[in-house]
Amino acid sequence: MRWIDAEELARRVPIAAAIEALERAFGTAGATAPLRTSVSTPAGTLLLMPAAGSGGVGVKLVTLTPDNPARGRPLVQAVYALFDPTTQEPRALVDGTALTALRTSAVSALATRLLARPDAERLVLFGAGVQATAHLASMCAVRPIREVVVVSRGSQRARELVERARDRGLRARPGTAHDVAEADIVCTCTTARTPLFDGRLLPPGSHVNAIGAYEPDAREVDTETVRRARVVVETREVAMAEAGDLALAVAEGAIGWDHVVADLGELVRGAVVRQGPEDRTLFVSVGLAVEDLAVAAAAVE
Repeated sequence: MRWIDAEELARRVPIAAAIEALERAFGTAGATAPLRTSVSTPAGTLLLMPAAGSGGVGVKLVTLTPDNPARGRPLVQAVYALFDPTTQEPRALVDGTALTALRTSAVSALATRLLARPDAERLVLFGAGVQATAHLASMCAVRPIREVVVVSRGSQRARELVERARDRGLRARPGTAHDVAEADIVCTCTTARTPLFDGRLLPPGSHVNAIGAYEPDAREVDTETVRRARVVVETREVAMAEAGDLALAVAEGAIGWDHVVADLGELVRGAVVRQGPEDRTLFVSVGLAVEDLAVAAAAVE
């Protein structure tokens, strides 16, 4: 059994390979996974995310520790255990924090590749942490990004992410929530529990990846964003259980669950969601164990 740290994971599975692995996973629907299990701990929360499929059997153990950022430590930490699909012998332990950043940004990139306008070039990132940094790279992998605006409460981290974008040769600056009015793509990569921007500002043709909320009473996008968009989720079952971005809009009576146009598997297999350049699209992701399994298996293979 080997240990795959963040550096080795990045070498073994660049973003393009992660997107390809997820496309195969959603295209074949061969893996199975229950809903994640959440356990309250004295310091925060422990999440367990098991899955099984042709790539192996695996489980991600995730801790969320609200006091950690003040200590200079990550809010989210994790480890992934991968077992052989036939013998079920341990094959690898993977840095789960790096795996989460990679698979989350890659699944957003897959959705963006299939939903956003081909000429989308203006990106607005909410957040400036690990996920926002990963989403900067993944959005550049699938669309001709030229301009980046970073919206974050942490001014120092925002400046650092702006510099990363400039190092890529992009026009980049810190901004505010009002910058979504000029966005082609918006990625919400935060721990917010209430909407980050006014959905009435989103221009026609824009695409939003909402990836930070995974509880039914938390959301990053408002009801107006949901109501005006053609919506795709990872799976309907998980979205109905965990996607507060949608569940709260349903609870308000603004939409029904039939407002979801497709899940990601249907999208990969050819479902047409964007019907014209003026359509607004929204991908709501809460994170699935099968995504971790697909990318961890790719790292070992």
